[in-house]
Amino acid sequence: MRRGIIGAVVMALALLGLGARPAAAEGASVVNVANLSPTRTAVFIFSPAMGRVVQVQILHPAGGGARPSFYLLDGLLPGVDQSTWTTATDSERFFLGKNVNVVLPVGGIASYYTDWQNVDARFGNYKWETFLTRELPPIIDGQFGGNGSNAIGGLSMGGNSAYILAARNPYLYRAVAGYSACPDTAMSLPAMLFSIARHGADPGNMWGAIGGPGWGAHDPAQMIERLRGKALYLSSGSGIPGPHELELKPQLAENIFTGGPVETMVLACVASFDARARGAGIPIHVAYLPVGTHSWGYWQDALHDSWPMVAGAIGA
Repeated sequence: MRRGIIGAVVMALALLGLGARPAAAEGASVVNVANLSPTRTAVFIFSPAMGRVVQVQILHPAGGGARPSFYLLDGLLPGVDQSTWTTATDSERFFLGKNVNVVLPVGGIASYYTDWQNVDARFGNYKWETFLTRELPPIIDGQFGGNGSNAIGGLSMGGNSAYILAARNPYLYRAVAGYSACPDTAMSLPAMLFSIARHGADPGNMWGAIGGPGWGAHDPAQMIERLRGKALYLSSGSGIPGPHELELKPQLAENIFTGGPVETMVLACVASFDARARGAGIPIHVAYLPVGTHSWGYWQDALHDSWPMVAGAIGA
């Protein structure tokens, strides 16, 4: 009888995301590996949850040995053949020589890196949470040197998702970083609906009826206690053009006229989440920048700024 009670308690804790981590979904497997350089590897993994092959690229040390992993998520429009972190920032050079796997999923346009309730006519069968939290980590740890000490971060949509995934799977991550991210689903709801619909998908297919229980179950602000004990980082600019707007880039006008107002809205959300965390007695490091738009130059800066905190939390 005692054994049955203990088993029931362990199962309940696992279902709540507070106990032992779940096993990998059956059948997740590596189908191809391409060594792009001595410190960058492309891994192609069959995901049973999504019923297709997903590419993940890993930045890693040139040598062997076990090391922590930093799962780094893209934004609303991710790269097609590789993560935009490697094409729009100095991330590959920045992590060179650091004892960490930087795990970069490829794809997932407007997915919020979550499990969609319904198959969408535009996006198909999105099951990103299952892939990122159940299928992928055992492969990273079992075949690519991961030691089970993990952090997760991302920019904009990916930053929202990093906080959502950490709140829903608190056993898995020791640190969470969001760059120009709004980890308050209720506050970011209009922007989320617009971003999904703009790319031809049905927002109701993601978490069910808009504003319903499925949405609340993916709101870090409502699950903030699950983030207690983790190293937490958020950053936001003010929306005012800054030094990166002095750089002559093709997207300069977009950064100023679109990225400025977007970052202003992000700032309000970041400040609200900051106040909520501190009100609950949960330490959080928030980088409030006096200038800065919703653009890559500032996300690169924030990645650099957050790294010492993330590295300390995972032992990198």
